[in-house]
Amino acid sequence: MEVAVMTAAKARQIVLAARPQGRPKLSDFRLEETVIPTPGAGQVLLRVQYLSLDPYMRGRMDDRKSYATPVPLGGVMQGESVAKVIVSKHPGYSEGDIVLAQTGWRTHALSDRADLRKLDPAVAPVTTGLGVLGMPGFTAYGGLRVIGKPKPGETVVVAAASGPVGSLVGQLAKIAGARAVGIAGGTEKCAYVKDELRLDAAIDHRDSDFAAKLAAACPDGIDVYFENVGGAIWQAVLPLLNKFARVPVSGLIAQYNGVGKGDGTDRLPATMRQILSKSLTVRGFINNEFAAEHYPAFLREVGAGIAEGRIRYREDFVDGLENAPEALIGMLEGRNFGKLIVRVGA
Repeated sequence: MEVAVMTAAKARQIVLAARPQGRPKLSDFRLEETVIPTPGAGQVLLRVQYLSLDPYMRGRMDDRKSYATPVPLGGVMQGESVAKVIVSKHPGYSEGDIVLAQTGWRTHALSDRADLRKLDPAVAPVTTGLGVLGMPGFTAYGGLRVIGKPKPGETVVVAAASGPVGSLVGQLAKIAGARAVGIAGGTEKCAYVKDELRLDAAIDHRDSDFAAKLAAACPDGIDVYFENVGGAIWQAVLPLLNKFARVPVSGLIAQYNGVGKGDGTDRLPATMRQILSKSLTVRGFINNEFAAEHYPAFLREVGAGIAEGRIRYREDFVDGLENAPEALIGMLEGRNFGKLIVRVGA
Protein backbone atom coordinates (compact mmCIF):
# COMPACT_ATOMS: atom_id res chain seq x y z
CA MET A 1 0.00 0.00 0.00
CA GLU A 2 2.85 2.40 0.88
CA VAL A 3 4.53 1.92 -2.50
CA ALA A 4 1.24 2.37 -4.34
CA VAL A 5 0.57 5.65 -2.57
CA MET A 6 4.08 6.93 -3.33
CA THR A 7 3.81 5.85 -6.96
CA ALA A 8 0.65 7.90 -7.36
CA ALA A 9 2.35 10.96 -5.87
CA LYS A 10 4.35 13.47 -7.83
CA ALA A 11 8.07 14.02 -8.01
CA ARG A 12 9.78 17.16 -9.28
CA GLN A 13 12.87 17.58 -11.40
CA ILE A 14 14.76 20.38 -13.13
CA VAL A 15 15.80 19.85 -16.74
CA LEU A 16 17.98 21.76 -19.17
CA ALA A 17 15.56 23.79 -21.31
CA ALA A 18 18.14 25.65 -23.44
CA ARG A 19 21.91 25.83 -23.81
CA PRO A 20 23.27 29.02 -22.22
CA GLN A 21 24.86 31.70 -24.32
CA GLY A 22 27.42 32.97 -21.83
CA ARG A 23 25.91 33.54 -18.39
CA PRO A 24 23.07 31.07 -17.71
CA LYS A 25 19.54 32.48 -17.40
CA LEU A 26 16.60 31.14 -15.44
CA SER A 27 14.91 30.37 -18.78
CA ASP A 28 17.68 27.85 -19.50
CA PHE A 29 16.09 25.61 -16.84
CA ARG A 30 12.62 24.08 -16.52
CA LEU A 31 10.90 22.66 -13.44
CA GLU A 32 8.79 19.59 -14.23
CA GLU A 33 6.47 17.26 -12.36
CA THR A 34 6.64 13.54 -12.93
CA VAL A 35 5.37 10.35 -11.31
CA ILE A 36 7.50 8.87 -8.54
CA PRO A 37 9.00 5.70 -10.04
CA THR A 38 8.60 2.19 -8.62
CA PRO A 39 11.82 0.27 -7.92
CA GLY A 40 12.41 -3.09 -9.56
CA ALA A 41 14.55 -5.98 -8.38
CA GLY A 42 17.99 -4.80 -7.28
CA GLN A 43 16.93 -1.14 -7.11
CA VAL A 44 16.29 1.40 -4.39
CA LEU A 45 13.96 4.38 -4.46
CA LEU A 46 15.64 7.48 -3.07
CA ARG A 47 14.15 10.69 -1.75
CA VAL A 48 16.64 13.53 -2.10
CA GLN A 49 17.33 15.53 1.03
CA TYR A 50 20.25 17.73 -0.03
CA LEU A 51 21.51 18.58 -3.53
CA SER A 52 25.07 19.74 -4.18
CA LEU A 53 25.68 22.67 -6.53
CA ASP A 54 29.16 22.78 -8.07
CA PRO A 55 30.95 24.83 -10.76
CA TYR A 56 31.39 21.82 -13.09
CA MET A 57 27.64 21.90 -13.73
CA ARG A 58 28.05 24.95 -15.95
CA GLY A 59 30.25 22.93 -18.32
CA ARG A 60 27.70 20.11 -18.50
CA MET A 61 25.20 22.62 -19.90
CA ASP A 62 27.30 23.15 -23.06
CA ASP A 63 27.27 20.77 -26.00
CA ARG A 64 31.00 20.41 -26.46
CA LYS A 65 33.64 17.77 -26.07
CA SER A 66 34.78 17.38 -22.48
CA TYR A 67 35.77 14.75 -19.93
CA ALA A 68 32.07 14.10 -19.27
CA THR A 69 28.96 13.80 -21.42
CA PRO A 70 26.92 17.02 -21.53
CA VAL A 71 23.34 17.15 -20.28
CA PRO A 72 21.01 16.68 -23.30
CA LEU A 73 18.31 19.25 -23.92
CA GLY A 74 15.33 18.16 -21.87
CA GLY A 75 17.56 16.02 -19.67
CA VAL A 76 17.68 16.27 -15.89
CA MET A 77 20.51 18.47 -14.65
CA GLN A 78 23.32 16.34 -13.26
CA GLY A 79 24.33 16.50 -9.63
CA GLU A 80 25.19 14.59 -6.49
CA SER A 81 22.91 14.43 -3.49
CA VAL A 82 22.38 13.10 -0.01
CA ALA A 83 19.26 10.94 -0.17
CA LYS A 84 17.22 8.59 2.00
CA VAL A 85 16.28 5.08 0.90
CA ILE A 86 12.48 4.96 1.13
CA VAL A 87 11.94 1.64 -0.69
CA SER A 88 14.60 -1.03 -1.11
CA LYS A 89 14.66 -4.07 -3.35
CA HIS A 90 18.44 -4.24 -3.09
CA PRO A 91 20.02 -6.61 -0.56
CA GLY A 92 22.68 -4.10 0.43
CA TYR A 93 20.32 -1.30 1.47
CA SER A 94 17.47 -0.89 3.93
CA GLU A 95 14.70 1.65 4.20
CA GLY A 96 15.98 4.63 6.13
CA ASP A 97 19.60 4.35 4.97
CA ILE A 98 21.19 7.70 4.11
CA VAL A 99 23.36 7.55 0.99
CA LEU A 100 25.45 9.69 -1.29
CA ALA A 101 24.05 9.31 -4.80
CA GLN A 102 24.21 10.72 -8.33
CA THR A 103 20.51 11.56 -8.57
CA GLY A 104 20.57 14.79 -10.54
CA TRP A 105 18.34 17.76 -9.77
CA ARG A 106 15.22 15.89 -8.66
CA THR A 107 13.23 15.00 -5.57
CA HIS A 108 13.11 11.22 -6.17
CA ALA A 109 15.32 8.81 -8.08
CA LEU A 110 15.86 5.11 -8.69
CA SER A 111 19.30 3.62 -8.30
CA ASP A 112 20.97 0.27 -8.69
CA ARG A 113 24.44 1.78 -8.76
CA ALA A 114 27.28 0.08 -6.99
CA ASP A 115 28.81 3.46 -6.15
CA LEU A 116 26.15 4.50 -3.65
CA ARG A 117 27.96 5.35 -0.42
CA LYS A 118 26.24 5.01 2.94
CA LEU A 119 26.60 7.98 5.27
CA ASP A 120 26.59 7.73 9.05
CA PRO A 121 25.12 10.84 10.72
CA ALA A 122 26.86 9.81 13.94
CA VAL A 123 30.29 10.25 12.31
CA ALA A 124 29.74 13.66 10.67
CA PRO A 125 26.80 15.74 9.43
CA VAL A 126 25.57 14.05 6.25
CA THR A 127 25.96 17.26 4.24
CA THR A 128 29.75 16.97 4.61
CA GLY A 129 29.48 14.13 2.07
CA LEU A 130 28.76 16.81 -0.53
CA GLY A 131 31.55 19.12 0.58
CA VAL A 132 34.55 18.75 2.84
CA LEU A 133 34.21 14.92 2.99
CA GLY A 134 33.00 14.59 -0.59
CA MET A 135 33.98 15.49 -4.13
CA PRO A 136 35.15 19.08 -3.39
CA GLY A 137 37.19 17.95 -0.41
CA PHE A 138 38.81 15.13 -2.35
CA THR A 139 39.57 17.55 -5.21
CA ALA A 140 41.53 19.64 -2.72
CA TYR A 141 43.21 16.63 -1.13
CA GLY A 142 44.13 14.85 -4.36
CA GLY A 143 45.38 17.93 -6.19
CA LEU A 144 47.47 19.18 -3.30
CA ARG A 145 48.88 15.85 -2.15
CA VAL A 146 49.52 14.23 -5.54
CA ILE A 147 50.51 17.26 -7.66
CA GLY A 148 51.25 20.16 -5.29
CA LYS A 149 53.25 18.19 -2.71
CA PRO A 150 53.96 21.16 -0.42
CA LYS A 151 57.03 20.98 1.78
CA PRO A 152 57.53 22.63 5.18
CA GLY A 153 58.46 26.28 4.72
CA GLU A 154 57.17 26.57 1.16
CA THR A 155 54.48 29.06 0.12
CA VAL A 156 51.14 27.74 -1.11
CA VAL A 157 48.61 30.07 -2.71
CA VAL A 158 45.01 29.11 -3.45
CA ALA A 159 42.26 31.09 -5.16
CA ALA A 160 38.59 30.94 -4.10
CA ALA A 161 40.01 30.23 -0.66
CA SER A 162 36.68 30.52 1.16
CA GLY A 163 35.04 27.93 -1.09
CA PRO A 164 34.73 24.18 -0.48
CA VAL A 165 37.87 23.28 -2.44
CA GLY A 166 40.08 26.26 -1.68
CA SER A 167 39.34 26.29 2.05
CA LEU A 168 40.57 22.73 2.46
CA VAL A 169 43.60 23.32 0.24
CA GLY A 170 44.74 26.14 2.51
CA GLN A 171 44.21 24.14 5.70
CA LEU A 172 45.98 21.06 4.35
CA ALA A 173 48.89 23.27 3.29
CA LYS A 174 49.16 24.56 6.86
CA ILE A 175 49.02 21.02 8.23
CA ALA A 176 51.88 20.13 5.87
CA GLY A 177 53.99 22.93 7.40
CA ALA A 178 53.73 25.32 4.47
CA ARG A 179 52.86 29.00 4.52
CA ALA A 180 49.33 29.38 3.11
CA VAL A 181 47.99 32.45 1.33
CA GLY A 182 44.32 32.55 0.34
CA ILE A 183 42.70 34.68 -2.34
CA ALA A 184 39.00 35.52 -1.94
CA GLY A 185 36.46 38.12 -3.01
CA GLY A 186 35.35 40.68 -0.45
CA THR A 187 36.14 41.72 3.11
CA GLU A 188 33.91 39.11 4.79
CA LYS A 189 35.36 36.17 2.88
CA CYS A 190 38.92 37.36 3.46
CA ALA A 191 38.25 37.69 7.20
CA TYR A 192 36.93 34.12 7.24
CA VAL A 193 40.04 32.85 5.44
CA LYS A 194 42.36 34.60 7.86
CA ASP A 195 40.50 34.28 11.15
CA GLU A 196 38.47 31.06 10.88
CA LEU A 197 40.58 28.97 8.49
CA ARG A 198 43.75 30.43 10.06
CA LEU A 199 45.68 30.90 6.83
CA ASP A 200 48.75 33.16 7.00
CA ALA A 201 47.33 35.84 4.71
CA ALA A 202 44.16 36.61 2.78
CA ILE A 203 44.14 38.83 -0.31
CA ASP A 204 41.01 40.37 -1.84
CA HIS A 205 41.10 39.90 -5.62
CA ARG A 206 38.63 42.79 -5.99
CA ASP A 207 41.19 45.32 -4.74
CA SER A 208 42.56 47.62 -7.41
CA ASP A 209 46.10 46.86 -6.23
CA PHE A 210 45.49 43.11 -5.88
CA ALA A 211 48.64 42.07 -7.77
CA ALA A 212 50.86 44.26 -5.56
CA LYS A 213 49.23 42.97 -2.36
CA LEU A 214 49.67 39.37 -3.50
CA ALA A 215 53.35 39.99 -4.21
CA ALA A 216 53.78 41.57 -0.77
CA ALA A 217 52.14 38.54 0.86
CA CYS A 218 54.54 36.20 -0.95
CA PRO A 219 57.99 37.74 -0.38
CA ASP A 220 59.70 34.42 -1.13
CA GLY A 221 57.61 33.70 -4.22
CA ILE A 222 55.08 30.92 -4.71
CA ASP A 223 55.98 27.24 -4.66
CA VAL A 224 52.49 25.77 -5.11
CA TYR A 225 49.52 27.53 -6.70
CA PHE A 226 46.25 25.62 -6.60
CA GLU A 227 44.33 26.91 -9.62
CA ASN A 228 40.56 26.85 -9.65
CA VAL A 229 39.70 30.30 -11.01
CA GLY A 230 41.96 31.43 -13.87
CA GLY A 231 41.63 34.85 -15.49
CA ALA A 232 43.21 37.89 -13.83
CA ILE A 233 44.18 35.95 -10.71
CA TRP A 234 46.36 33.60 -12.74
CA GLN A 235 48.04 36.59 -14.38
CA ALA A 236 48.94 38.02 -10.97
CA VAL A 237 50.26 34.66 -9.73
CA LEU A 238 52.34 33.73 -12.79
CA PRO A 239 55.29 36.13 -12.29
CA LEU A 240 55.55 35.12 -8.62
CA LEU A 241 55.99 31.41 -9.26
CA ASN A 242 59.35 30.05 -8.15
CA LYS A 243 61.51 27.67 -10.12
CA PHE A 244 60.06 24.15 -10.00
CA ALA A 245 56.71 25.46 -8.72
CA ARG A 246 53.75 23.10 -9.02
CA VAL A 247 50.34 24.18 -10.31
CA PRO A 248 47.44 21.72 -9.86
CA VAL A 249 44.57 22.93 -12.08
CA SER A 250 41.15 21.81 -10.88
CA GLY A 251 38.96 24.48 -12.45
CA LEU A 252 38.73 27.80 -14.28
CA ILE A 253 35.52 29.24 -12.91
CA ALA A 254 36.29 32.76 -14.14
CA GLN A 255 36.05 31.46 -17.69
CA TYR A 256 33.10 29.05 -17.48
CA ASN A 257 30.51 31.51 -18.77
CA GLY A 258 32.79 32.50 -21.65
CA VAL A 259 31.62 36.11 -21.67
CA GLY A 260 34.80 37.96 -20.77
CA LYS A 261 36.18 39.95 -23.70
CA GLY A 262 39.58 40.62 -22.14
CA ASP A 263 41.86 43.22 -23.69
CA GLY A 264 42.78 41.27 -26.80
CA THR A 265 46.27 40.39 -25.56
CA ASP A 266 47.56 36.91 -26.35
CA ARG A 267 49.13 35.82 -23.06
CA LEU A 268 49.92 32.27 -24.06
CA PRO A 269 53.49 32.98 -25.30
CA ALA A 270 54.43 34.68 -22.02
CA THR A 271 52.86 31.85 -20.03
CA MET A 272 54.74 29.21 -22.00
CA ARG A 273 58.02 31.09 -21.49
CA GLN A 274 57.47 31.04 -17.74
CA ILE A 275 56.64 27.33 -17.79
CA LEU A 276 59.84 26.66 -19.71
CA SER A 277 62.25 29.03 -17.97
CA LYS A 278 61.07 28.16 -14.44
CA SER A 279 60.61 24.43 -15.05
CA LEU A 280 57.03 24.66 -13.83
CA THR A 281 54.74 21.68 -13.42
CA VAL A 282 51.23 22.61 -14.58
CA ARG A 283 48.81 19.69 -14.47
CA GLY A 284 45.09 19.63 -14.93
CA PHE A 285 43.21 16.83 -13.19
CA ILE A 286 39.81 15.37 -12.44
CA ASN A 287 39.60 14.22 -8.84
CA ASN A 288 38.49 10.65 -9.60
CA GLU A 289 41.88 10.00 -11.21
CA PHE A 290 43.26 9.63 -7.70
CA ALA A 291 40.33 7.88 -6.03
CA ALA A 292 41.48 4.26 -6.15
CA GLU A 293 44.75 5.00 -4.38
CA HIS A 294 43.96 7.98 -2.18
CA TYR A 295 40.24 8.15 -1.31
CA PRO A 296 40.34 5.96 1.83
CA ALA A 297 43.25 7.98 3.24
CA PHE A 298 41.38 11.20 2.43
CA LEU A 299 38.34 10.09 4.41
CA ARG A 300 40.48 9.03 7.35
CA GLU A 301 42.72 12.11 7.48
CA VAL A 302 40.15 14.81 6.78
CA GLY A 303 37.51 13.09 8.90
CA ALA A 304 39.93 13.00 11.83
CA GLY A 305 40.88 16.63 11.22
CA ILE A 306 37.24 17.69 11.41
CA ALA A 307 36.60 15.64 14.55
CA GLU A 308 39.66 17.16 16.24
CA GLY A 309 38.83 20.71 15.16
CA ARG A 310 41.95 21.10 13.02
CA ILE A 311 39.91 21.35 9.83
CA ARG A 312 37.01 23.76 9.53
CA TYR A 313 34.37 24.09 6.86
CA ARG A 314 31.40 26.27 5.96
CA GLU A 315 28.14 25.36 4.22
CA ASP A 316 25.77 27.75 2.42
CA PHE A 317 22.17 26.50 2.22
CA VAL A 318 19.38 27.38 -0.21
CA ASP A 319 15.85 26.09 0.43
CA GLY A 320 13.79 24.44 -2.30
CA LEU A 321 14.66 22.57 -5.49
CA GLU A 322 12.97 25.31 -7.50
CA ASN A 323 15.65 27.76 -6.32
CA ALA A 324 18.59 25.67 -7.56
CA PRO A 325 18.92 27.47 -10.94
CA GLU A 326 19.19 30.92 -9.39
CA ALA A 327 21.63 29.58 -6.79
CA LEU A 328 23.87 28.05 -9.48
CA ILE A 329 23.90 31.31 -11.43
CA GLY A 330 24.88 33.17 -8.27
CA MET A 331 27.63 30.70 -7.45
CA LEU A 332 29.24 31.24 -10.83
CA GLU A 333 29.40 34.94 -9.93
CA GLY A 334 30.88 34.27 -6.48
CA ARG A 335 27.77 35.02 -4.42
CA ASN A 336 27.90 31.85 -2.32
CA PHE A 337 29.93 31.70 0.89
CA GLY A 338 31.09 28.13 1.49
CA LYS A 339 29.83 24.85 0.04
CA LEU A 340 26.54 25.55 -1.75
CA ILE A 341 23.80 23.03 -0.91
CA VAL A 342 20.08 22.98 -1.74
CA ARG A 343 17.73 21.67 0.93
CA VAL A 344 15.32 19.59 -1.17
CA GLY A 345 13.27 17.62 1.37
CA ALA A 346 13.24 15.86 4.72
